[in-house]
Amino acid sequence: MGDQLMERSMMIKPLLIAASLLAAAPALAQDAADPARDPKKTEVWTPVPAVVATPPGKAPSDAIVLFDGRDASAWEAEQGGRVPWKIADGAMTVVPGSKGIRTRQRFCDVQLHVEWRTPTGTKGFDGQNRGNSGIFLQELYELQVLDSYNNPTYANGQAGSIYKQAMPRVNASRAPGQWQAYDIIWKAPRFSPGGGLVSPARITVLHNGVLVQDDTVLAGKTEYIGAPSYSPHACAPIYLQEHDSRVSYRNIWVREL
Repeated sequence: MGDQLMERSMMIKPLLIAASLLAAAPALAQDAADPARDPKKTEVWTPVPAVVATPPGKAPSDAIVLFDGRDASAWEAEQGGRVPWKIADGAMTVVPGSKGIRTRQRFCDVQLHVEWRTPTGTKGFDGQNRGNSGIFLQELYELQVLDSYNNPTYANGQAGSIYKQAMPRVNASRAPGQWQAYDIIWKAPRFSPGGGLVSPARITVLHNGVLVQDDTVLAGKTEYIGAPSYSPHACAPIYLQEHDSRVSYRNIWVREL
């Protein structure tokens, strides 16, 4: 009896497959006859995206290299002239008391990559006094650089924060002396011809590959005291802050968006 059931099952299975194919045939024929159901109708071939080479550990081929570990000519001192920071061992290190530096070129919307390192020897330093610097987009809007590894401070002033505006989603900080990275997407604010705000600045930041700012809307330029607000401005340099800490920078590049 078992053998008969097996034989019957083996005979029925091909019949079921054939019936399924016959049932599907009209639909397939209808698809072929209907141009709107042609999958090629939703294929877009032009314009062809430009090819950008992305060698490991280096800037993309279409990026503007701002600092490659040796050449700081893309930068100038805050008061003008040559960069007053120390350039050695592939890094550019803040000299306390020398003031900040800024790019000679002005930028609006950008993708920015910056690698930074806070100093070791943290004994006697804590909070905002430990490894403090900052990256200012358009010289006005600060993404905080700080040693936030086991170093409590106010949340909207730690590494990865938009200073005094937006705390990071998480603390992705590495220990002092280790290199860290910010990858930043910056959308500049827009102003009307009369100076009114049309659209606010927005920023996305990955800290060591971890999302810490997700299309964050800024309320205005960075303020140490008081509420932020906007005033009209054009494209402007990227500014690196000197804040009495020997913070180092390397591998800085930018892509205009």
